[in-house]
Amino acid sequence: MSAPAFECRSASVALSLGSGPRPILSDIDLEVRSAEFLSIVGRSGTGKTTLLRMLGGLLPPTSGQVLVKGQVLTGPPEDVVIVFQDYANALLQWRTVANNVAFGIERKLPRNQCAERVGDALDLVGLSERAHDFPWQLSGGMQQRVQIARALALRPAVMLMDEPFAALDAMTRASLQDELLRLRDRTRTSFVFVTHDIEEAVYLGDRVAVLNGSPGRIEKVVSIDLPTPRDQILTRQLPQFLAYRYGLHQAIGHA
Repeated sequence: MSAPAFECRSASVALSLGSGPRPILSDIDLEVRSAEFLSIVGRSGTGKTTLLRMLGGLLPPTSGQVLVKGQVLTGPPEDVVIVFQDYANALLQWRTVANNVAFGIERKLPRNQCAERVGDALDLVGLSERAHDFPWQLSGGMQQRVQIARALALRPAVMLMDEPFAALDAMTRASLQDELLRLRDRTRTSFVFVTHDIEEAVYLGDRVAVLNGSPGRIEKVVSIDLPTPRDQILTRQLPQFLAYRYGLHQAIGHA
């Protein structure tokens, strides 16, 4: 059996402040499995973004361990990328869509290989025809697709996403949710997806982890057993979907 993509073993994080250390996360035990979609929900201030930063190697645990494929994490792993909510500032407005997607690989690969990866990534997110446009010429949803394509061009094993659709309208958000599920199935990338939207967490997730408290702890992890492929209307009307939504609301509300 292969090692999990990520494994947290009693991992805690405390930030050093003038008044002393402030605990943010406490005793996090969590696995991220290969090719799974793990949603993370919780109230504001429970450490969801800190958990992503820890998984991305940007913030080392104060105690405990984070392992990547069985190896202790000591810095940002090469095959893990983070996609943030603020797509507008994440993109370079003076670069074309294609050149934005190439940004992370253009100095690592020969030109022909770089162009091939950029083309593949743009095809995956449905933006091949906009390769020569600039970000400011695109809608918000398309700009977020560019950020996702830039991440995909790196061929990551794991994609960490911090509320990437929070600023988008409902229809664009639904479209990108379905796009992510298709991407996971095509690329077998593992996704760790932070959201405040419980319905979004259930719709996307193979499992949903609930962070609660201050410092944040894993309250529970719920396996989501819903038919696939999922459908924005039919899936959300299923009794199982409504039961998962209710249970997660209760878990967060009763913290």
